[in-house]
Amino acid sequence: MESAHYFSASPAGPFTRKPLAVELAGETRTLQTSGGIFSPDGIDKGTAVLLAEVPAPDPTGNLLDIGCGWGPIALTLALRAPHAKVYAVDVNERCITLTNENAALLGLGNVLASTPDAVDPELRFDTIWSNPPIRIGKDELHSLLKMWLPRLAPGGSAWLVVQKNLGSDSLQRWLSTELDASFTVSRESTSKSFRILRVRKASQ
Repeated sequence: MESAHYFSASPAGPFTRKPLAVELAGETRTLQTSGGIFSPDGIDKGTAVLLAEVPAPDPTGNLLDIGCGWGPIALTLALRAPHAKVYAVDVNERCITLTNENAALLGLGNVLASTPDAVDPELRFDTIWSNPPIRIGKDELHSLLKMWLPRLAPGGSAWLVVQKNLGSDSLQRWLSTELDASFTVSRESTSKSFRILRVRKASQ
């Protein structure tokens, strides 16, 4: 599948659901996937690193997955924080549909997947997890992160997984420059050619 397909709101080709068995939050889950989306055949390497490396999300409040695909990050957030509200955003209509359907398959009533503009702009997020879509290009990526990261709640953290050879260090420098003084940007870990970046919003 060409990468351009999964950045489209309405990808080409039929929307044909197929079963997908993956391990999320320590158990094997049977979900649905489809062509025309990011990593349709399983959990990609970057997302796997993120899910293995980051600490538990806030148990309550609003949590966010930026670029949800078929839902591995959003579903893990919901499974690990059943009393929180999990928002999942994507521009791809299939991803939104699949994430909502997969949440229903798992009985997760605390997940809402939508387009970015459908999320209340006044909402603030206690935890953000994302494997951001680096390949959309630097300008588009920067616009995406500038849209969401300033919406961290006081004391909240965003955790981003970025491949080293796709510019993780330059992205860290850009975030440190772009975000205001209430934010702290740090490299938390490196695993399997990926870096985990953390963006923290000051409590006060």
